[in-house]
Amino acid sequence: MKCFGVLEPGKKVGWLEKPAPSAGAFDAIVRPIAFSPCTSDVHNAFHVGEPPFMLGRVLGHEAVGVVESVGDSVLDFKPGDRVVIPAVTPPWRSVNAQGQFPQHAGGINRSFQFAFHIDGVFAELFRVPDADLNMALMPPEVTIEQAVMACDMMSTGFHAAELAEIAFGDTVAISGAGPVGLMATAGAALRGAGRIIAIDGREKSFELALQYGATDIVNYKDGDIVRRVRELSGQSGVDRVIIAGGDAESFKSAVRMVKPGGVVANVNFFTGEEFLPLPVLAWGSGLAHKRIVGGLCPGGRLRMEKLLRLITCGRIDPGRLITHRLYSLETAEEAFWLMVNKPPNLIKPIVFIGS
Repeated sequence: MKCFGVLEPGKKVGWLEKPAPSAGAFDAIVRPIAFSPCTSDVHNAFHVGEPPFMLGRVLGHEAVGVVESVGDSVLDFKPGDRVVIPAVTPPWRSVNAQGQFPQHAGGINRSFQFAFHIDGVFAELFRVPDADLNMALMPPEVTIEQAVMACDMMSTGFHAAELAEIAFGDTVAISGAGPVGLMATAGAALRGAGRIIAIDGREKSFELALQYGATDIVNYKDGDIVRRVRELSGQSGVDRVIIAGGDAESFKSAVRMVKPGGVVANVNFFTGEEFLPLPVLAWGSGLAHKRIVGGLCPGGRLRMEKLLRLITCGRIDPGRLITHRLYSLETAEEAFWLMVNKPPNLIKPIVFIGS
């Protein structure tokens, strides 16, 4: 079958010919009808060094599809079902997945299987492990665009709001208003945040941030974002900071923005850094009760069903994230390079393949 993936780890991506996958007893084989490339695909292809296990790896982890076949032990799905597949697919039948953080079953981030351990979704067919526990039926009220954006962008952005433990009336700063940051904005609003400050540098991001619940905009191109955020919070600092993009400077700024007793919640995939700098004085020389947390979003069927319920009940429309639409499997390469080059009007591309 034809698929798009890594030709040389850390250096080159392109088209591959691989055998069609087969289903184990608990697995499903899915034909994608739409998928979306992610910044994480770019990181995996080019920025995690040159690990040999990425050689020939099919990319992609955000997809909606039709079930082609299932293993003998799959109970809840059958060929022809339209399904939504979360980006994170824990090995639920392992003992390690029965702990508090199944997204790390077997090691750090190992349940992000499509990213590092099994072939991804940019293919004519792909395998979903533990199908009964890692797929959700696509509700008829949910559009394909909404469903694809729920797989990772909505799940990750909402996890940022969960990690930040946002309470009613909190002032929240969100660093990075890309697709994850925009979903974090929506998640913060749903959790009852009062003031929500979106930090970015693109007009399209600001437009959508306001639609998703931001009350204030800070353009990092205008200078010192820490000073501006502190002005908006009455100089005391904000209750919560969410890092949804950026680099080491974004991390330092977040620690400076948050007030004593506040939380810095990170869902950004830091690459190219061996260590992150911690501004000691802003951390109260270690005594400011500023908590720093970060995590991969949870996965699995139950979470995906709950996210889809928010869409069907009209609480959120993640489909607004889509700015670029492409058609046919062959355009996966064009969509991938959009995420590499990130033109100013891009939030997320989607590739439609079939029905």
